[in-house]
Amino acid sequence: MKTRPVVIKIGGSTFGGEDTTVNDLVELQGRGVPLVVVHGGGAMVTEWLKKQGVATVFAHGLRVTDSESLKVVVAVLAGLVNKELVGSIQRAGGKAVGLSGVDGAMLSARVADKKLGYVGDVTAVDVHLLEMTLEAGFIAVIAPVSRNVARGNKSPPILNVNGDTATAEIAVALSADKLIFLTDVAGVYDKSGKVLPRLTPVEAEELIAAGVAAGGMEVKIRGCLKAMSRVKAAKIVDGRKPHALLDALDGKGQGTTIGV
Repeated sequence: MKTRPVVIKIGGSTFGGEDTTVNDLVELQGRGVPLVVVHGGGAMVTEWLKKQGVATVFAHGLRVTDSESLKVVVAVLAGLVNKELVGSIQRAGGKAVGLSGVDGAMLSARVADKKLGYVGDVTAVDVHLLEMTLEAGFIAVIAPVSRNVARGNKSPPILNVNGDTATAEIAVALSADKLIFLTDVAGVYDKSGKVLPRLTPVEAEELIAAGVAAGGMEVKIRGCLKAMSRVKAAKIVDGRKPHALLDALDGKGQGTTIGV
């Protein structure tokens, strides 16, 4: 690929009445920017689990995933959420292909912690299918599930993986130009509740160690830190704001940039 792609994580909670993310993606595609989008959808998974009478349990910000909830995770993320996002991009005039981490063995993972059930730690990323998709002129829209590297029939062939972690791993594997996390907060806050416009790796680690950045935000920050070895810039922004994505890539808007 001649142009390094931009990798974007879209949290399901960022979509609202004023959301412009889909239009922003189409605008960027029109500018010739290669785009990889990893989406969330945890709230919808919880909703469908409730319909199936399956309880939702979280531990350290991760969904405890047994065999029944795994079926719903895969069906909702790789099916409903993924295809609705692809369809929305196409309706807005863009070109998109919906994929999951299982397709083309894009993401390989193994069970992270037996207490979490079928939740995987990513062990490898194969970007061959992604590169072909981008070179063909499509936005790659990815559901965060992965192939299970464990052998035998005692565990399923697919694992649930954290979307933020998957996004960072993909950004590193692609040597992305930029990594953008669109979330439902204004950025990374300090202990007084003020948004920090910029963080060095040391400052970011200090916020985590102090417990100021925890839960989902800790995972996003760690993703940014991991990506720094291969990615030019990493930013966490409020995806609920109109044109937050365009502003982030054009050097405007608010949010938190993590870098040296």
